[in-house]
Amino acid sequence: MKLSEFKFELPVGSIALYPAENRDESRLMVIHKDSGKIEHKTFKDIIDYFSDGDALVYNDTKVFPARLYGNKEKTGAKIEVFLLRELNSEMKLWDVLVDPARKIRVGNKLYFGEGDLVAEVIDNTTSRGRTIRFLYDGSDEEFRNLIDTLGETPLPKYIKRETEPEDRERFQTLFAENIGAVAAPTAGMHFTKQLVKRMEIIGADMTPITLHIGLGSFRPVDVEDLTKHKMDSENFRVAKETVEIVNRALDNKKRVCAVGTTSMRSLESSVSANGRLKVREGWTDKFIFPPYEFKICNALVTNFHMPESTLLMMACAFGGYELVLDAYQTAIKEKYRFFSYGDAMLII
Repeated sequence: MKLSEFKFELPVGSIALYPAENRDESRLMVIHKDSGKIEHKTFKDIIDYFSDGDALVYNDTKVFPARLYGNKEKTGAKIEVFLLRELNSEMKLWDVLVDPARKIRVGNKLYFGEGDLVAEVIDNTTSRGRTIRFLYDGSDEEFRNLIDTLGETPLPKYIKRETEPEDRERFQTLFAENIGAVAAPTAGMHFTKQLVKRMEIIGADMTPITLHIGLGSFRPVDVEDLTKHKMDSENFRVAKETVEIVNRALDNKKRVCAVGTTSMRSLESSVSANGRLKVREGWTDKFIFPPYEFKICNALVTNFHMPESTLLMMACAFGGYELVLDAYQTAIKEKYRFFSYGDAMLII
């Protein structure tokens, strides 16, 4: 398929600037793949579509405050540094994006806070990408605490407002445990403790994978021929307990639901030769777009995504290209809220 086939017009007013007041009271569009039927629900109604022995797989990655604001040495020019991933913890080497990129060259020193933290630019990686080394002598824990203090919640740029203190808690899922993501696995943001407990009572198993979301999921596709797009690799882990729960559900012909596209990518990157889930840890650059035959899941929870994004492409691969794009038009007409802080879709 072609990139242009995933284009649609989205009114600016459809972009959610704030989350729903209560996580599980976002709206939920339910799409039935076989019949094409669309239902309009509240997220907590999702429990009605699951039963004893079903498995829901969520991403337990935790977002860290990856956006730092600082100044260049000598000129004092204001700069933004977006931490992507740590390359070497001992040397405190990081892959970052910088803005404005034209002003930040190899050898420059960057100061954050009141000079509490200093970094040196070591290398250019892409037009906006740099490798930097933090010049810090304290312990790893002290360094991370400093980043936590100086950093800002990395809200996506399309949320056109200042970051607020509430975002630090709200731009995480209930399941957030393993630090390493620069964006939240947003489908999981709709779950509450009460909803998880209700899932437990009906006998549905909620089980984790970990995929540390980098900018790979959000990097714009800039080639018309999708077979030529290369996803950035992201680190992930599928553990033994999750493998057992998912394979039991598959063996019993139960529902296996990926809570979010990152969970789906992890599961589809961990398929054994006999079509079952296997234990795996490593990196995945799997790019899922139509047509694609899914091996593990028969249900997907996901938010409403940007035009021409790899996330929309995966949703179309799972739910059917025409059905999902028609559902998006319905969502716009029915005033569903889009993107990270927006409403959800269940495809079954």
